[in-house]
Amino acid sequence: MKKTREGEIRRKTKETDVFVKIEFDGSGKCSANTGIGFLDHMIQQLSSHGLFDIEVRANGDTHIDDHHTNEDVGIAIGQAFSKALGDRVGIKRFGHFLAPLDEALIQVVVDCSGRPHLSFNLDIPSQKVGTYDTELVREFFGAVVSNSGLTLHIRQLAGNNTHHIIEATFKSFARALRMATEIDPRRSSQIPSSKGVLEQAGQ
Repeated sequence: MKKTREGEIRRKTKETDVFVKIEFDGSGKCSANTGIGFLDHMIQQLSSHGLFDIEVRANGDTHIDDHHTNEDVGIAIGQAFSKALGDRVGIKRFGHFLAPLDEALIQVVVDCSGRPHLSFNLDIPSQKVGTYDTELVREFFGAVVSNSGLTLHIRQLAGNNTHHIIEATFKSFARALRMATEIDPRRSSQIPSSKGVLEQAGQ
């Protein structure tokens, strides 16, 4: 019987109440309701292009601003990723993708190493897209990385439209993560490390 690779997280603080459920071997089904429209749209890109089934519900102090909710959703998604990966047996581990969106071109490289690291090189021209503060994009990915144990490099090769740059980033991340988390049939029972072990975030 095939093992289901899924992670479910409930994170509740005085500022937010977040629920996340992720299944890696899905079909791209998504239900995202964070109270932040643009973030919901980006989570839908992650689900659709990664073929992950994702459910995200969040209630937060968005009457103040989107910062706490954006960060806590990223934390919970990162923790759900780590839980779904488990001991990382059989995964390809590395993934990369170049995603264009009109004039924007974004490269993402990911390593499910268990060692959190973010290199974030986007030149986002506008401070807002809709009502969303674009500085929160880095905060989101930083929270995901810190709580999933991913090594993540994001690099902008071209682009001058804020929406295109950010959306291409999420699409590229989705495809790179899909590649990295897929099972390698040549070593489906092995941990993809010469050390024989990969660290697990939060362990």
